[in-house]
Amino acid sequence: QVQLVESGGGSVQAGGSLRLSCAASRNIVRLRTLGWYRQAPGKEREVVACISVGGDTTNYADSVKGRFTISRDNDKNTASLQMNSLKPEDTAVYYCTAASGSDLQWGQGTQVTVSS
Repeated sequence: QVQLVESGGGSVQAGGSLRLSCAASRNIVRLRTLGWYRQAPGKEREVVACISVGGDTTNYADSVKGRFTISRDNDKNTASLQMNSLKPEDTAVYYCTAASGSDLQWGQGTQVTVSS
């Protein structure tokens, strides 16, 4: 069953912005955090940002601090990633993730391409 659905990916010029959204199914049990991973060709999958569901704690990869902002709307059960000042090295497939209990669930991924 699909429980996480991403949207908002696309192609932009360097310095541009994109906003990714993630819709989480409301039947996810014991949801603790929502977050974003990314994987570029030939590279390991890495954590980009995460946010707690019960509070407002956020964490960011050093490479995106000051440029990306993660947010959530618990009423709508969604998480967003605002990406500003995009760089070519941000090009990757971005995955929404949900931590519930000891399980980590994944969305299908959305492509972000930043050109020079």
